[in-house]
Amino acid sequence: MVSASHNPWHDNGIKLFARGGAKLTDDIEAEIEAALDDVKEGDCGEVADTAGGPPAGSVHLDSAVAESYGSHIAGFIDGRSLVGLHVVLDASNGAASAIAPLVLRRLGAVVTVVADTPNGRNINDGCGATAPSFVAERVVEIGADVGIALDGDADRLIAVGHDGVVVDGDHIIAICAADLRTRGRLAHDTVVVTIMTNLGFHLAMRDAGIDVVQTGVGDRYVLEELHRGGFSLGGEQSGHVIFREHASTGDGLLTAVALLDVVARSGRSLDSLAADAMTALPQVLLNVEVAERVPDVAQQLAAEVAEVEAELGEAGRVLLRASGTENLIRVMAEAQTEKQATAAARTLADIVVARFA
Repeated sequence: MVSASHNPWHDNGIKLFARGGAKLTDDIEAEIEAALDDVKEGDCGEVADTAGGPPAGSVHLDSAVAESYGSHIAGFIDGRSLVGLHVVLDASNGAASAIAPLVLRRLGAVVTVVADTPNGRNINDGCGATAPSFVAERVVEIGADVGIALDGDADRLIAVGHDGVVVDGDHIIAICAADLRTRGRLAHDTVVVTIMTNLGFHLAMRDAGIDVVQTGVGDRYVLEELHRGGFSLGGEQSGHVIFREHASTGDGLLTAVALLDVVARSGRSLDSLAADAMTALPQVLLNVEVAERVPDVAQQLAAEVAEVEAELGEAGRVLLRASGTENLIRVMAEAQTEKQATAAARTLADIVVARFA
């Protein structure tokens, strides 16, 4: 696919998928990158013989694909409807601009659509999942029940309640996990999230009797763990949510239908459901510049991390990780108060500066 994902239009690029729509493994990606490096250096290798097949660069439109996909998404809620909900949909001028309104209306929702006129340069431009204040303002303005903000390639979702308060990926996963468990549909009573998921989520899942498995940052790692453990639900705070039995990757529209279904069945507002699902602890993130990348920073400063976490107790934690592309160490701290989280993050940031800057 050609996509800017959740980025500005000038970051448009070609995204490759494995057969079945799955994301590629690290090894396969490395092979493709090496092959592209050869192309850039002038060694294109053998040109594939297209004799007898469609000419290179041709496009074939299959009008049945949209209907098939829309039916699959609508079928997720087993014949129920979204009648009675007024939804503001922010399509981020991206991939779901045409299909998302059709699916939600097909399910009975009243839909007001914004940012649904892609022109090649307005994707994610002040709209979508990375700018939820845009849809929040519209929700409050017209008195809608829920706001749904997709990103450009529509694989993530951020929601807002009728009061315009943002409901992030952690809350969405918590709502869906609790609902699935209640209905006996949460495989192994387990949910998969990344190390960046708020500690409040872990505490809420513990109280709900749901086990949590953690992975590294990235929805591909969540998906790998879902397959490995036979689990059914996972995702990220950023709004990537994966229902493994229904999709091979994160799907913002599928997540929207799942979330709206819970709202419709419960008869409660989204903000009420989110408040009950979990309480996010204050989270402080500092980016510390270092002289060179330190991939094993967490191991090198394990003793210092343990000391800070001991001071925070069970209702706090800290996380150190190196940026994958820059000479930065990301220091994240969570605690019962923002003051405690800030103090813990600054303590570790000062240690990072002293050791590696």
